[in-house]
Amino acid sequence: MNATRRSFLKTSSFAAAAIALFPKSLLTSGNAKMLTGVQLYSVREAMRKDPLATLKALSDMGYRYVEHANYVNRKFYGYTAKEFKKVLADLGMQMPSGHTVMGKQHWDAGKKEFTDLWKYTVEDAAEVGQELVISPWLDADLRKTLDEMLAYMEVFNKSGELCKAAGMRFGYHNHDFEFTAKLNGMTVYDIILKNTDPSLVVQQLDMGNLYHTGVNALEIVHNNPGRFVSVHVKDEIQKADGKSFESTILGKGVANTKAITDLCKSKGGTLHFIIEQEAYQGVDPIECVKQDLAVMREWGY
Repeated sequence: MNATRRSFLKTSSFAAAAIALFPKSLLTSGNAKMLTGVQLYSVREAMRKDPLATLKALSDMGYRYVEHANYVNRKFYGYTAKEFKKVLADLGMQMPSGHTVMGKQHWDAGKKEFTDLWKYTVEDAAEVGQELVISPWLDADLRKTLDEMLAYMEVFNKSGELCKAAGMRFGYHNHDFEFTAKLNGMTVYDIILKNTDPSLVVQQLDMGNLYHTGVNALEIVHNNPGRFVSVHVKDEIQKADGKSFESTILGKGVANTKAITDLCKSKGGTLHFIIEQEAYQGVDPIECVKQDLAVMREWGY
């Protein structure tokens, strides 16, 4: 490990060294562009078996941007950050965002600083070329009381500062509990929105997860303009049991996906439109995301 990285791990004050390594497009929001990508969780089994062949298949069908859901022991799908960036570049692809849950193990409450685990996470995200470092979960232990959750929202903001120093932004991805669980009469999602700095903490709206709650996604976007820099574009269909819903190929479900996506574009401040499909109704996942991309193209994305 070189001196710059040792210093980073000790102090977290690595902005000057880090910024020199990153393209200016990551540092200036005015240069940010709209993109359509795919969450690799959509093809998780194929990525587990043969990540290189899977990425090539995605590239061949027209995907230029991917979002990871696998960062283990400082590796993305078995590759170091530098290696994975080259794998993607060789296929004409980039990874502007990724999912890594930020939890208790990443924050030292006594020292009031991030542990090496999270510092490495941010460092590797920057190395691979991410613009957004997204945490897709909030552990129940961090939201037992309002005071505990407010304290952790300050950690969210501090993570935003850490990511900003590296030319990136920190973000949060919702599931469904955020809209149903309440603390002191406020939903968890309202607490997140009201107690995080929008310049440091962006929101990635998962419209499919939101659909499960019965909450109107159009109202959420309308009431919080500019907060949704990234969205997971999903459609939902009723399961065979008739009791619940699961994701499906875009345009084949009932989630009003196009209208939500269009509102995110016009009012939500959305730049990253990330396709995600988690259930397939007997169709091969690779074929599903191919059809999903074709639908997005028809919609003008």
